[in-house]
Amino acid sequence: MGVLNVENRTLFTCDNLPVMRGFNSNSVDLIYLDPPFNSNRNYAAPIGSQAAGAAFGDTWSLDDIKREWVEDLEAEDKAIWGSIVSAGLISGESIQAYLTYMAIRLMEMKRVLKPMGSIYLHCDPTASHYLKTLMDAIFGGKNFRNEIVWERIKGAGKTSQHGYRSFGRSSDTLLFYSVSEEYCFAWQSVMMPYSDLKKNFPYEDSKGPFKRRSPFRPPGLGPRPNLCYEYKGIFPPHVSGWTVKASKLQELDEFGELEWVSDSVVWRKQRPGLGIFPTSLWTDIGIPVGKERTGYPTQKPLALLERIIKASSNEGDVVLDPFCGCATTCVAAEKLNRQWIGIDIEPKARELVIARLKKEVDERALLKAAGGKRVDVIHRKSPPRRTEADAPKRSPNIKEILYKKQSGRCNGGCKDGAIGRALPIDIFEIDHIRPKSKGGPDFDDNLQLLCSTCNQSKGNKTMKRFLELQGVRFTKGDRE
Repeated sequence: MGVLNVENRTLFTCDNLPVMRGFNSNSVDLIYLDPPFNSNRNYAAPIGSQAAGAAFGDTWSLDDIKREWVEDLEAEDKAIWGSIVSAGLISGESIQAYLTYMAIRLMEMKRVLKPMGSIYLHCDPTASHYLKTLMDAIFGGKNFRNEIVWERIKGAGKTSQHGYRSFGRSSDTLLFYSVSEEYCFAWQSVMMPYSDLKKNFPYEDSKGPFKRRSPFRPPGLGPRPNLCYEYKGIFPPHVSGWTVKASKLQELDEFGELEWVSDSVVWRKQRPGLGIFPTSLWTDIGIPVGKERTGYPTQKPLALLERIIKASSNEGDVVLDPFCGCATTCVAAEKLNRQWIGIDIEPKARELVIARLKKEVDERALLKAAGGKRVDVIHRKSPPRRTEADAPKRSPNIKEILYKKQSGRCNGGCKDGAIGRALPIDIFEIDHIRPKSKGGPDFDDNLQLLCSTCNQSKGNKTMKRFLELQGVRFTKGDRE
């Protein structure tokens, strides 16, 4: 299990991709992200609101996409890149650009999540179907857990002077995936209380209230010969049988959990238990109103994040929001005694995080146990560096290693690279296959030797682009 190399309550105000690339692997328990939706709109908080000054664009074109992202995705997995290309063929370059932007980041999110970790991706019908395919490719279809529909507003939705043109749009989608089949899911923590216990459980015995439930399986479930047995003279009315095996039914009877109306009529008693377990349709949480509202254009309610965090993490776990916006995830995590890290490219996010923590979180949660010293939000503008023992590193004798690996020849496709004999090591320079300025890491797999002429010509290009400009045919498996 990885050790987190970022302090609790850290907020990064910069691009989330290099930040996540600096996280140690397997160090985060839960990720919630509410990224741009490819809505083709520009958003801004109203003047005078707490979030005034916060703004972001949600329009996409291939000009927004860096070449090295495409190179990474093409080389990583055919399914990932294939899902992006197919979406582009269906819906155009805007969706292809958007999915490329998302995919390169989702791959990092999978890397930083612990084996028992989970991720919730918040989206809307604009791209939810394409994101579902992309998430299947990255996290694996077998690790898909739920498509949660959140009814954010009640009513018919947007209309016009010409009347309704479609059914009201009133919901968002949350795609819930785990990293593996063994994942944290504390279902007891999200049980909802009954609004009217007497109405829902109208009967009562010495053990308390209950409601009647048929002891027989619905006929539509099909035949179950092993559940078709006689009990106290009663046979199931359909070949689908009883709901439980004979031994379990007898046990329920002995504990008084069957209600015998007559010798031929029996009901199973259902007790209130812990409450109502939420389904994948969430209609009980509305958009932020009143004092909770900050004015941030896409603010999500605290109750929504609290349900997610309670269900998929434990106290002390690390929660990451790579598009934290107005800090709802950070505040919810703080209130629930989780560690948190937020990332947002908008500088306004720092003010919102601090303001909301002061306003909505118990002051005691922001104090150290020892000495009562206040713990402030840590603000960073640059990515962290991975510290894990097995993190890729640059070998001290890397030039000698590369010289031997390349058989003393230049990797740049020049005449020195074409000569069969080895050239002196002194004529070579160490080069990053992908430049550091484009996110290229400084470790062995991203390094090569070029002669000084090739290195100068390559400049700030990726190796793939450099070779393309020289007319060198690039095929999958070549060095980038």
